[in-house]
Amino acid sequence: MEQLIVNGIITGSIIVLGAIGLTLTYGILRFANFAHGDLMTLGAYAALTLAGMNLPFGVVFVIAMAFTAAAGILLDTVLYRPLRKRGSIVLLISSIGAALLLRNLILIIWGPRMRYYSPDIQIAYMLPFGIRIKPDEILIIGIAAALIVLVHLFLKKTRIGKAMRATADNAELAQIAGINTDRVVMWTWGIGCALAAAAGILLGMEVQLRPQMGWDILLPLFAAAILGGIGRPYGAMAGGIIIGLSQEISTAFISTAYKPAVSFAVLILVLLIRPSGIFGKEGRWS
Repeated sequence: MEQLIVNGIITGSIIVLGAIGLTLTYGILRFANFAHGDLMTLGAYAALTLAGMNLPFGVVFVIAMAFTAAAGILLDTVLYRPLRKRGSIVLLISSIGAALLLRNLILIIWGPRMRYYSPDIQIAYMLPFGIRIKPDEILIIGIAAALIVLVHLFLKKTRIGKAMRATADNAELAQIAGINTDRVVMWTWGIGCALAAAAGILLGMEVQLRPQMGWDILLPLFAAAILGGIGRPYGAMAGGIIIGLSQEISTAFISTAYKPAVSFAVLILVLLIRPSGIFGKEGRWS
């Protein structure tokens, strides 16, 4: 059981980063972006190309995050912004189209076969209670924790972070107060997509890179975001860990094929008790 808990923390760390990006977009724009998972995949494959240039891991990570942030901002400028006034259903359908477009671009550029960041087999460390953990898995937890702290400091301490919180609470009032909401939207897309890239890279480190890997993890990301209270970044953090733990611990009793079903079973149980999610009302980030 101890090993499953560690596995759950590793999985949850990846889900948390993806869910924060997803819920940031919803919190500001009230828009469920179904292309978010494929932006994760794009970031992971961008890192694969950069890793082939023998760049340091830290440089690869930062450049891949910046590239994916730029891709997300471009996607919003070209596709989502012109459709924003046409309603959430139109945006939702367009995001599904964007997801298919991104996935096929990845297939064209990198091909359909599975890829790895490194062909080397890592030897796991043996910890007390029979826990085994690989160096990459320690790195996944450490990077995810560092990025979560940075997101917290950004939202609480920076001017643009405070503007994002104000816009999420009441966009019209934020505009009247002089906040440039267009700039807030750009920052939201940039940060959300950068975190998606980070989640995609960490997922690629844990498993293998596949063109559909972001789409496959999209449902747990939505489950985590809704579980924590849709539109709530801190709720997404808690929801991601809960989903990760529940998925891995469930494998002690049922087949691993049912992991996505476990995510939604936990989601339904929590929402029956607390319909607005763990952290309550949507859109309030305080």
